[in-house]
Amino acid sequence: MMTATEQQVSRMNGPGTSRAKRWTVAEPHAGAAELADRLRTSTLIAQILLNRGLHEAQECQDFLRPSLKCLHDPAKIPNLTKAAQRIALAIREKQRIVIYGDYDVDGITATAILWHAITLLGGSADTYIPHRVDEGYGLNADALKQLCTSGAQLIVSVDCGVTAVEQAKVVRDCGVDLIITDHHEWHDDALPECFAIVHPRLPSDQPAYPNPHLCGAGVAFKLAWGIGQATNGATRVSDSFRTFLVEATALAALGTIADVVPLVGENRILAAFGLSGLKQSQLVGIKALIESAGLTGQKLDSYHVGFLLAPRLNACGRMGHAQLAVEMLTRADLPRAMEIANYLEQQNRERQTIEKQILAEALQQVADLKMDGDDCRAIVLAGAGWHAGVIGIVASRIVDRFNRPTIIIALNEDGIGQGSGRSIIGFHLTKALDACADLLLGYGGHEMAAGLKMDATNLEAFRRRFCEYASSMLEPEQLVPELKLDSLADLAQVTTALVADLQRIGPFGMGNRKPLLVARGLELAAPPRRVGKTGDHLQLYVRQGASSMKCIAFGYGSMFDQLRAGTRLDVAFEPTINEYNGSVSVELTVKDLQLA
Repeated sequence: MMTATEQQVSRMNGPGTSRAKRWTVAEPHAGAAELADRLRTSTLIAQILLNRGLHEAQECQDFLRPSLKCLHDPAKIPNLTKAAQRIALAIREKQRIVIYGDYDVDGITATAILWHAITLLGGSADTYIPHRVDEGYGLNADALKQLCTSGAQLIVSVDCGVTAVEQAKVVRDCGVDLIITDHHEWHDDALPECFAIVHPRLPSDQPAYPNPHLCGAGVAFKLAWGIGQATNGATRVSDSFRTFLVEATALAALGTIADVVPLVGENRILAAFGLSGLKQSQLVGIKALIESAGLTGQKLDSYHVGFLLAPRLNACGRMGHAQLAVEMLTRADLPRAMEIANYLEQQNRERQTIEKQILAEALQQVADLKMDGDDCRAIVLAGAGWHAGVIGIVASRIVDRFNRPTIIIALNEDGIGQGSGRSIIGFHLTKALDACADLLLGYGGHEMAAGLKMDATNLEAFRRRFCEYASSMLEPEQLVPELKLDSLADLAQVTTALVADLQRIGPFGMGNRKPLLVARGLELAAPPRRVGKTGDHLQLYVRQGASSMKCIAFGYGSMFDQLRAGTRLDVAFEPTINEYNGSVSVELTVKDLQLA
């Protein structure tokens, strides 16, 4: 395993960075120079690859050149072949299929993938997405009964259902087959009884699936592949269906990146090919979504998906009904898709306004409840009138600010609280909710994110139990945000060629973070300059020997008075390319800094 030098950093921070960070600087690998020679790259790139557990030249080359040929056989996922054959039968016999999806980006894109696959193969599929506020997360018994009585002959869930024990009985009692596809945690005491449960981590007699971290859209993509095989009666799919699968990686990438699953192995392959395919996608819904975000013709990366495209899709489920987003990505023609995309843009702006209001109230509540102290290792907040569709984002903002597992609960007039939680590395959120199960009406999710429903009268008991559980599971150092740094670097090593090589390590996200470097003893070549509308950010010019470089330090405006020409700094940074008036240069985006 990689050894590391951990350093606690104490400094004055800018707005939004109020907590000290732990710097973990990776020790130099003895084999970095040899690996760099074999790969014909720099020792910095070799060091970063070694930090990610890649030691052999061939596996490094495979990592730097991801291939669809490296995707795992879908038949390795438990029960996938059985489910694919049942759906293929429904397609042949013209049975009415209903795809029941979740209302987030992962569920929306998973629904779209299966709808296109079934339609392309000659079947007919309807889609059903529950309303986030009115019905809540997962399979809804009343909705399932209505679907069955209205003629559904096969129901396929995507991105939900693995905990729906009672709901599955409703479908069975109606004499309808139910296939559940999911990737979330299930309760240990029982699994739903249905035709098949397709889940990458489900226990089975066969060897464990090599990628336990598929998201819902990833599972749907593999199931679509399996349906293509079953329909074709061979391990290969038809040429036209293969073309579709390549196109569908764009939808799978949206779900994979938005659901924040680890971007390693198969997930990284799907994300890499999907991102490259988004720009050229022939799906009118994707075209409309990209145009509404002002990204037409641009090269798209995980940032564009996570912060520009995914929020627009999510806004539909948060502020209204996600069925519109599904329509945009399935049946809609281009004019209708553009109409929906523009509506999603309006809803996203409304979501941003509401989010700011709730966040301000939540931060005040943190202070009032004294949940920002060192003795408090989790945060539980609740408010009447908070929009249930927005609380998940607010929970993420609170985690970013305080680095504690956070549950935000919207209290309804009927005395029911609907909650959304986000976690930190090392704290399994659904296991924490397992410890509070008797206080909840329902819950589900995975390690880093979860949803719940509770009687408002249990709020204080839940807050106390959840925080006690966090105190028993988390060590104090886990509450200090960690900044993992890949290597020490000299400014002379930070070139445009290095930045280009770093991009090949992407797409970046959970499990494959952006490489960060640290330079020590840099000298401020000039006084700092405040930038931004309110002067919250700093522009710095640093030098080291004969090399000098511009830096942008977002949120460090409060350090302005401490810095002057000649000040020595240690800087943790991400190197980026700055293009201005035809000139290309390297600029450092500061992630943390301290006085040397």
